[in-house]
Amino acid sequence: MWGFVGVAAFSLTVPLTRIAVRHDAMSPLFVGAGRAVLAATLAALLLAVTRTPIPSPGQWRRIAVVAAGVVLGFPLMTTFALSTASAGHGAVVIALLPAVTALVAVARTREHPPRRFWVCAALGAGATVAFAVAHAGAGSPGTSDLLLLGAVIAAAVGYAEGGLLAKDIGAWQTISWALVLASPVMVTLTVWSVVDQPPAASVTEWTAFCYLGAVSMYLGFFAWYRGLAIGPMTRVSQIQLVQPVLSLAWAALLLGENLSWATALGALVVIGFALAAVRARVTPAPRPHATEGDRQLTIPD
Repeated sequence: MWGFVGVAAFSLTVPLTRIAVRHDAMSPLFVGAGRAVLAATLAALLLAVTRTPIPSPGQWRRIAVVAAGVVLGFPLMTTFALSTASAGHGAVVIALLPAVTALVAVARTREHPPRRFWVCAALGAGATVAFAVAHAGAGSPGTSDLLLLGAVIAAAVGYAEGGLLAKDIGAWQTISWALVLASPVMVTLTVWSVVDQPPAASVTEWTAFCYLGAVSMYLGFFAWYRGLAIGPMTRVSQIQLVQPVLSLAWAALLLGENLSWATALGALVVIGFALAAVRARVTPAPRPHATEGDRQLTIPD
């Protein structure tokens, strides 16, 4: 449930990013960096009010990985991609995020999902991409696709590392420190973007920008990292399969795209695969076999 709350919050990211950068009212750099500055401001205030302990040097290194993935990599690459690609097209590539997150989680943790999990995850990813393509059209690969693919990889690494770190220092603390760590870079990029192209946005576009900063970049991670920390991470990550479905629904509502009965049927198929993957049992890594000496020293309960 925590994972779903986070995914629901993130599902507005693609259509609202498209709204923020349309008509060149805001530059892609301003939207990608400026929303991180807004989120970092909220994070710094919360950390100061709660007097949260400063992380250890080892934790700072892990926070840097989170910051590189979800504060710098994903927002900047998706924003530049969506300055030319449609919201529906972005949902097609981002549909690969659950599968990539599961792969990173397996590499980073000791989880060993059964074959049924991988079958459900692969079918779910394929169904999600097919659903998004049928609804919005994939088009031919281009620069925007490479940016979106890079964003998917960056987000997957940031999600996996953040989910693990949240077990140690907490979910909201993880994203808060990541935002604060990245803030000098993001402030510099924001100032540069304002000097190069001052924003000339409407109330609607500023509202979209504020949501991207306050929710997509900050509050949504409270729930998402908490869900990943509870885990198993590979299972929770598959809830992202419903994100493109929700994103396309929001795109229809906010951007005027058409929905059909085929879309509704595709959504049910995608959600079904997501539930199947989430319900698949995940077993921990096998413990090493005890030696004869170890067995002699074992104290029974």
